[in-house]
Amino acid sequence: MFHLIWSIIVGFFVGLIGKFVLDHVFHADIHLGFWLTAIVGIVGSVIGGLIGKAISAPAPDSKFHTAGFLMSIVGAIILLLVVQFVFK
Repeated sequence: MFHLIWSIIVGFFVGLIGKFVLDHVFHADIHLGFWLTAIVGIVGSVIGGLIGKAISAPAPDSKFHTAGFLMSIVGAIILLLVVQFVFK
């Protein structure tokens, strides 16, 4: 249960960072609520986490993988760009 709550919290912050980057770098106007932001962040984290693990495997005893977190943000940005392209 705690893993689910943690995934929602981290996904929300990853989604917020992705929206911030798109709003300020690409000047995209994206309006998502809490749950859609969290879902975008979670899906982006899955996409980016897979890419991060392919680039650099984390140490066996580590709880946090920097490449995975950074790639989660990249995954959320890619997902937001695809969603914006499809729905606009």
